[in-house]
Amino acid sequence: VQLQACGGGLVQAGGSLRLSCVVSGRTLSNYIMGWFRQSPGKERDVVASIRWSPSIPKYADSVKGRLTISRDRSKNIVYLQMNSLKPEDTAVYYCAAKRLVDLEYIYWGQGTLVTVSS
Repeated sequence: VQLQACGGGLVQAGGSLRLSCVVSGRTLSNYIMGWFRQSPGKERDVVASIRWSPSIPKYADSVKGRLTISRDRSKNIVYLQMNSLKPEDTAVYYCAAKRLVDLEYIYWGQGTLVTVSS
């Protein structure tokens, strides 16, 4: 499985961004896709995940109501729509994938930087 993330950038607080993760190399029906983020000096944490089929999203408490994960089955793309962004959302965002049977995420894309200015 190959993952290609994009869509990061600089945005003012209160603004929006949409991250995309293009997935290739495997049928994803038995996979869970996740978006993680890592700020300087902090651990990488999951912010949202979605089971590919059926679509079952989950969110970290810190982003509920502001971030929305979705996937386009026809294009094999996973999105992270980020609204009402805060400076504390500034981080490198990564997309990742694991099979339903895996305990850990085993496939990772490169990160995309999101910077939220106050």
